[in-house]
Amino acid sequence: MPPPYHIDQNPHKGNRGIARAWHAAKNSWCGVVYAFQEESAFRQELTLLIILTPAAILMPATHLEKVLMVGSLLLVLVVELLNSSVEAAIDRISFEHHDLSKRAKDFGSAAVMLTLLFALLVWLTIAIPLIFSFFY
Repeated sequence: MPPPYHIDQNPHKGNRGIARAWHAAKNSWCGVVYAFQEESAFRQELTLLIILTPAAILMPATHLEKVLMVGSLLLVLVVELLNSSVEAAIDRISFEHHDLSKRAKDFGSAAVMLTLLFALLVWLTIAIPLIFSFFY
């Protein structure tokens, strides 16, 4: 039986405090850059966020409604990043077709789709009444 794992054995766990936060921020930024460069879905969803955020801010909605509208779009990006990470890990293992690899990728895709549906529901629930109240 192998000896038990201890955190000191992990070379990636040496940073503490501000150094850890700095390295985490750099890694996070690299993740956003990679997603932007390599994932067209991420670029499309980011474009949606960039276009709709000013619309949400300008709507005569409550602060909570605005946070929900923008937050739902940010959630789409978060889930897209998680989906992309699953796909990258699967591709790292093998490009060969395997039913479990397909299932993992489909699960990630379904998560993105459900998050997009949630964002649509939030936007329709908040924006449609505001638009109709503007005209009537």
